[in-house]
Amino acid sequence: MTVTSAETTDGSMLERRGQRLIDSAKNDRERAAAEALVEEQTILSRQNVLTALGLWDTPSSSEVRWEGLGGRVYSLGLDDEQRAFLGLTLSMVGIGSVGLTAVRELDDRRLAVMLRAIARLAGNDTLAVGTRL
Repeated sequence: MTVTSAETTDGSMLERRGQRLIDSAKNDRERAAAEALVEEQTILSRQNVLTALGLWDTPSSSEVRWEGLGGRVYSLGLDDEQRAFLGLTLSMVGIGSVGLTAVRELDDRRLAVMLRAIARLAGNDTLAVGTRL
């Protein structure tokens, strides 16, 4: 999938917005989901995803809108693998209901990200990025 520059953000801005997403987490589920999106990178680099979350043109103090993203999953222009990852991530937050069989759509990198997110959700923070599962 080709993403145009108009749809993506530069690295430093993406890093700040990713940190804002993590910092805005109200509970363990939101934090695990936020960290998974930040680690996955490609989904959160899209302007339309950031806009749906309320992270694009809003003040740093505004609330992140997970439900805004949930209502647009199929209109974001994501490929099947990204959509499966996003669906699983949103399920952690309690938005939508995606079966675990969606992991079949994930490549090894995204599967590892998702497994680390599930481990964090279960209270196990010992799995670091780069840990082989």
